[in-house]
Amino acid sequence: MRKLFIFLSLLFGCKKIDQEGREIFTIHKDTHRSTFRYRSTTSTNIEFNVMFDKTAVYKTVKEENQADINKLFGVSDCKSHHMDNSIRFGWRYYNDRLQLLWFKHENNKFDYGFITYIKPDTLYTCSIEIKPDYYLLCVDNTCELVPRNCSKNTDFKRYILWPYFGGNETAPHDIHIRLQRL
Repeated sequence: MRKLFIFLSLLFGCKKIDQEGREIFTIHKDTHRSTFRYRSTTSTNIEFNVMFDKTAVYKTVKEENQADINKLFGVSDCKSHHMDNSIRFGWRYYNDRLQLLWFKHENNKFDYGFITYIKPDTLYTCSIEIKPDYYLLCVDNTCELVPRNCSKNTDFKRYILWPYFGGNETAPHDIHIRLQRL
């Protein structure tokens, strides 16, 4: 019975919600993950409100890792594992500014690109639209078109990917991210 309780707790987890109804994801110091939760979707349009606070400002132990991209949210794709095929928003504190980026795994390789600069304690709407030949990632009114090179089919179940710190370094301190699915 205890094992079942632990399994269900990991699967469904306890949610911390702020006053505006946004879920607070915490990446604890010296860890990568904010949660082990599994959620799936068949939607080809995923939209969240996102807010970082000042904990998103960090310095890595190794200077060369400061450019590494942390993951905000996204989905697996192409009926495969997310390290094979996925699309997500990434973020980093780089050159003394917070950045949002797109981050894609495709056939076991990754690629990324800059979308926009953001500020702590400011609410942004982020969306991912999945089309047969491309992804459209938008932060408010700033959008980037990213090629999608797998099956033209988009009608299948994907799993949601949650906030994650790294690269190869863990979080240097607790980091709090507020997300609300729209």
